Amino acid sequence: MEENAHSEWFCNWFNTPYYHILYKNRNISEAKNLIDHLLSKISLPAGGRIADIACGRGRHAVYLNKKGFDVTGIDISEASIEYAKKDENDTLHFAVHDMRRTFVTNYFDAVFNLFTSMGYFKTDRENEHAVKTMSLALKKNGVVIIDFFNAQTAVKNIVPQEEKNIEGILFSINKHIEKNILVKNISFDAEGKHYEFSEHVRMITLKDYERYFNETGLKILNLFGDYALNPFSPHQSERLIIVGLKK
Repeated sequence: MEENAHSEWFCNWFNTPYYHILYKNRNISEAKNLIDHLLSKISLPAGGRIADIACGRGRHAVYLNKKGFDVTGIDISEASIEYAKKDENDTLHFAVHDMRRTFVTNYFDAVFNLFTSMGYFKTDRENEHAVKTMSLALKKNGVVIIDFFNAQTAVKNIVPQEEKNIEGILFSINKHIEKNILVKNISFDAEGKHYEFSEHVRMITLKDYERYFNETGLKILNLFGDYALNPFSPHQSERLIIVGLKK
């Protein structure tokens, strides 16, 4: 790891309530729909163990648990995990943890990493190491699912400037590409204060993920291009959803 995690952009931004307001469209209904589609494509043992890596407030983990799985959600945001813990039970647990650090080994039947929860880190090595920790956490023949934006269409469809009024807060959003990083600058006023945050997400391509998988003992099984799990098209798909297997 290149620097103390708590100096990185996502630690501050994810711990604010305003992050969750801006992205409130990522709701429980959307999460359920994606999970249902994914479970129709993979075979997991009844009551199997699942890790939700970078789980946020736990919407995917909670639904996976309701489907009968033993689920552990981890996230670097203390505020998100504190929120998620209200839903804990005997087969649903949450913990503050950095996905770049080994969590457990040979334990889970499946690992989920959803809604662009990769690419936050400054170096390619860190992104590869995050995939390695997912591989280490899986049992042999365990399944990994990574959901990321499709870098090719993200560049083509970028909206340089927009405003969103959500819950009475006017968010001004500026986006640009800088040295293979998608930079999103967000500014707004709330409760008498002015706030500015920046998101920096590396433009990880399918070729990058293929390399990560090859170097961490994973094999790609399927590629999907949207949340309805239609086939992936490099030049058209909005998402890059990878289903892999631990060899």
